[in-house]
Amino acid sequence: MPLPYYVSPEQMMKDKAEYARKGISRGKAIVTIEYRDGVLLVAENPSTLLHKISEIYDRIAFAGVGKYNEFENMRVAGVRHADVKGYSYSRGDVSAKSLANAYSQALGNIFTQDIKPFEIEVLVVEVGDGNGTKNEIYHILYDGTIEDEKNYAAMGGQSEEIRRYLKDNFQESLDLAAARSWTGPRSAASSGASRPRCSISC
Repeated sequence: MPLPYYVSPEQMMKDKAEYARKGISRGKAIVTIEYRDGVLLVAENPSTLLHKISEIYDRIAFAGVGKYNEFENMRVAGVRHADVKGYSYSRGDVSAKSLANAYSQALGNIFTQDIKPFEIEVLVVEVGDGNGTKNEIYHILYDGTIEDEKNYAAMGGQSEEIRRYLKDNFQESLDLAAARSWTGPRSAASSGASRPRCSISC
């Protein structure tokens, strides 16, 4: 009688993590930098049809790397979540933190319960409203882990090298021109003096 095929839970999680990381590392990098009046999001994206960065709600941006169809599903789910919460309660109740928690739960469940994990990492960014609230940057990994980033974030291909560069060279209170000079102008979520806005393009 043949023995049943068995893989230890530890080995299964390790294999899933390695599989997801390989898929993500093939994606083009996304860099996020805080500047004086908002947050700059930059994505290397040769396609004019696929958008790696978009606006989810007022002052809240989304960015994803990895398999496009998977992070696009996450983006659409986030838009629906924000719309329903904003309509049911108040627009002020929609926050990057609540969206990051929802993404974390979804990705964590997929990672532990499904055979194939999502090969994605996502970033949720909320720009401060100009009344003393700070910018928020949440980096959600393929297994649902949330990292609360400060000043800058990078994910996708060559993200480790980019993070090391930013760690050594980042300066607080950069203006938008200085922040763009590091990366090239592709996308910005910024809070204006009169009315907060989130302008996203990629």
